[in-house]
Amino acid sequence: MRLTKVSTENSVPISGIIAEFNPFHHGHQYLLSQAPGLKIVIMSGNWMQRGEPAIVDKWTRAQMALKNGADIIVELPFFASVQGADYFAQYALQMLADLGINQLVFGTDSDDVDYDILRQLYYDKSTEIQGFLETLPENLSYPQKMQQMWQAFAGIQFDGNTPNHILGLAYTKAVAMVAPKIKLQPVKRIGAGFHDDTLSQFASATAIREHANENLSSFMPDYASFQAAPKVQWSDYLPLLKYQLLSARLTDIFQVNEELAVRLKSAIQIATDFETLVDAVVTKRYTRARVKRLLTYILVNVPKSQIFEKPKPHVLGFSAAGQRYLKNVDVVTKVGKTYQDRLTLQADAIYRLGNQAILEQNYGRPPLRQTHGAAQGKEIG
Repeated sequence: MRLTKVSTENSVPISGIIAEFNPFHHGHQYLLSQAPGLKIVIMSGNWMQRGEPAIVDKWTRAQMALKNGADIIVELPFFASVQGADYFAQYALQMLADLGINQLVFGTDSDDVDYDILRQLYYDKSTEIQGFLETLPENLSYPQKMQQMWQAFAGIQFDGNTPNHILGLAYTKAVAMVAPKIKLQPVKRIGAGFHDDTLSQFASATAIREHANENLSSFMPDYASFQAAPKVQWSDYLPLLKYQLLSARLTDIFQVNEELAVRLKSAIQIATDFETLVDAVVTKRYTRARVKRLLTYILVNVPKSQIFEKPKPHVLGFSAAGQRYLKNVDVVTKVGKTYQDRLTLQADAIYRLGNQAILEQNYGRPPLRQTHGAAQGKEIG
């Protein structure tokens, strides 16, 4: 069955938000408050864009978002969520466009960039831009290539330490390629920077993960849900990853070439923990985020031939307004034997191995329903 594409020719605002909420914090709450109309969030499941397991599972994070203003939470499939910025943005935008959004709301590190102008620039010059990228040296990382491209065509300067800005520009490109009529609505990030690990009212997700064992009730809008949820980190999967690295034919894994396979098999022999393993593989060309994504592919056993097939959206939760809207959209509200996205099921099964307290992530779980300030599991109907 094909997804019914919802028309965006609508004066009523339908805001799309691409998020990880890893975990949900006051900055995310602020972003949702700035999104007008119905708020549709496409959220990474249990594995993150930069190659990390989510500190708490997708249902807990969806619940936190629903309590704080989201109307619909749709899961971004594993293969789409664990990608470099361009593909992450493109795949998420494709799904949001099919869900009928007419504006994309996103956080940014900059308040002096007109993203609509950049979208038009990329739309008009995409062939020229692609040609320019192909002339750049192969040893440059993705962020370095993006820096040079945006500098050359738009005079924009930024560095690799501003991931929200990098993603904002990736969203701009995705809208230009996939759905040029969608309006871009940037929201200036407030509070701590992405990599800031100090606690404050608007603490970053990085800071919250670093202090996960402390009382964070002053730094999160729904600390109780976070506190009660089983938590994981990469170290919980290291024995499983080591087994894969030592036993698998790594060149059969998605994006792993011969050079990386040799580096990885050598590194695992001396690595004492996950971070030292990553450090041993990182080069100027292979960034930390890229290496961690590759290790995620190896852990989950993603085949080299894997492609993004855009399965029907899996709904994790909705408000009353979101439920009414979904009656006109072809979505999955309960995962069954015919569910298309087998790779996400496999990735979720492996995610559960990190903590025995993590519940089943798919089968038999209806969407969360937001009512009277509390998200509860309930079927549509």
